[in-house]
Amino acid sequence: MRIAYVCADPGIALFGTKGASVHVQEVIRALRRAGHQVNALCLRRGDAVPADLADLPVEVFPLPPGAQTPREREEAVWRAGRRMAEAIAVQRPERVIERYSLFSADVMLTASELGIPCALEVNAPLLEEQRKYRSLIYYDRALATLQAAARAASVVVAVSSAVADWVLHHAPAARVLILPNGVNTERIVPPPWRDAVNPLTIGFVGTLKPWHGVEVLLQAAAQAGRPAWRLCIVGDGPQAESLRSLAARLALQVEFTGAVTPESIPALLQRMDIAVAPYTAEAEPYFSPLKVFEYAAAGLPIVAGAHGQLTDILLHGETALMFTPGDSQALTRHLLALADDPALRERLGQAARRWALGQSWQRVMARMLQAMAAGVTPGGRR
Repeated sequence: MRIAYVCADPGIALFGTKGASVHVQEVIRALRRAGHQVNALCLRRGDAVPADLADLPVEVFPLPPGAQTPREREEAVWRAGRRMAEAIAVQRPERVIERYSLFSADVMLTASELGIPCALEVNAPLLEEQRKYRSLIYYDRALATLQAAARAASVVVAVSSAVADWVLHHAPAARVLILPNGVNTERIVPPPWRDAVNPLTIGFVGTLKPWHGVEVLLQAAAQAGRPAWRLCIVGDGPQAESLRSLAARLALQVEFTGAVTPESIPALLQRMDIAVAPYTAEAEPYFSPLKVFEYAAAGLPIVAGAHGQLTDILLHGETALMFTPGDSQALTRHLLALADDPALRERLGQAARRWALGQSWQRVMARMLQAMAAGVTPGGRR
């Protein structure tokens, strides 16, 4: 089929390096691997183009150059969404998938009017996020955008039950499918072997923000009293400098890689012996963390804060070891248990890999396309 993928979020570059960009790229990859012809419409192209997506047809709808006030920026994004809808009307694809953004309803409305099955991907409650962390001038317009797009979509794909509840709160007639993130189990694979001789390497992948709990990981490693341990912190963010200072004060062996391209992630994961998702209680409960899916695909034993969707997708003692968010002592105990028991590391890592194989992006997209064709009961979720 000919499928148009639309991203009208100015904060997401199609070929960027952060998690949202990786999500978009993996969705497109899965569709192409299934034999579909995909073209992308976006506000920002980005320059970190993966080799396997270099031939992807991309149409960019750039915002006006120069400094803009928040009001001017929101108006420009809304106008860009209108232009994208006009492009959809000309292209007449057989399916349309759009990543939900604050001011784009016209794409879903146009697809619906043309009888094109369409899906609206909702990965976060952007209304609340934008108002809480940034600025939102046209709140009423953004709310009306969500309601119109959700009603028009053949199916709204919510990344978690919390996101599904948020959509139905604002758009009770929406047809909602809960579909967690996927993972590329062909790109991310376990290494042929993990060296049991070299010092243990404990890893984290993600943006260095307070609710990701990297400081809890550093404290836990220091409490373990194992100076030979190495930590590999992959990613960048506002806490980078403070975390480097903390690691130095705690006399830990820590490699901070800074921001890396998505292509670098598989090799970095293969260097790790244990992977940690140390979310704190301050983390929003709606997230569906790509990092955990990638840890699992790499066959890593996972230690995670029991918060949000993690309590739904991971089983303590089977696919991961869980701890109360923010409890560095409990995290220390789990790390020591894994460090001292290679068989436990292997058992948890193998179980995680088996689970990840059932969460591949190909399976996720097959379910989405099926739901687009079949529909979901209005006002319902599944």
